[in-house]
Amino acid sequence: MKTGRFWAWLTFAVGAAYFFIPLIATFEFSLRMRRGEYSFDAYRVVFGDPRFHETFGYSVVVACFTILLGVLLVVPTAYWIRLRMPHIRPVVEFITLLPLIIPAIVIVFGYIRMYGSSSPLPFLATRRGTDLLLIIGYATLALPYMYRAVDTGLRTIDVRTLTEAAQILGAGWTTIIARIILPNVLIAVLSGAFLTFAIVIGEFTMASLLNRPAFGPYLQNIGANRAYEPAALAVIAFAITWGCMAVIQLLSRFAPKSANNPSH
Repeated sequence: MKTGRFWAWLTFAVGAAYFFIPLIATFEFSLRMRRGEYSFDAYRVVFGDPRFHETFGYSVVVACFTILLGVLLVVPTAYWIRLRMPHIRPVVEFITLLPLIIPAIVIVFGYIRMYGSSSPLPFLATRRGTDLLLIIGYATLALPYMYRAVDTGLRTIDVRTLTEAAQILGAGWTTIIARIILPNVLIAVLSGAFLTFAIVIGEFTMASLLNRPAFGPYLQNIGANRAYEPAALAVIAFAITWGCMAVIQLLSRFAPKSANNPSH
């Protein structure tokens, strides 16, 4: 028993060291911009850079629209599959995993080929059209995480009983999804939303090839031309990602327990 506990703690310590030592080193290096002493000059330069505010603000707006699109697409789909077509769940789950298999660069080149300025649907000829394609692309990349978060939330409620009760009271499908199903899986939706936000903030390939002023290309550009600012940006990006993960963990505490759990 003691031997097993020792190896468990040793494995945890090795994993923690593997993760935290590079991060601590990066943070320490980001403080060395002023020769001979530690300072937060690199962070002041980053936060004072107009491009930082422009690109980060752009990515936040795109992330919000991506989350909205993901919710509108995934919640009704997952609900309908669980209610009416549970036999096709394996097929849908396989489809939602495809973004993990297909590289983002393949999706972008497909966009360029299909929606370029010489195509019948020249979305890429305008900024708004390009933004729309970028949002759709991000929603595709986040689909595996959003779908599984919502599907897990639906498992915790009795979808059929809630639907039948709402129909008896005269509710339509839109009312059922918006006022009954969505509030009951809101914690799961928020978890998928924060994962989507983290993906959009750090994504580089799509935004770069579509030539959009997003945060990911800004990170790469700063990394190629500066010394201390990239380390500061890396720490900031980690902080944003960890913040999203912490919120997900906090929200999971308020999630309803599974209806199939015999202890409830």
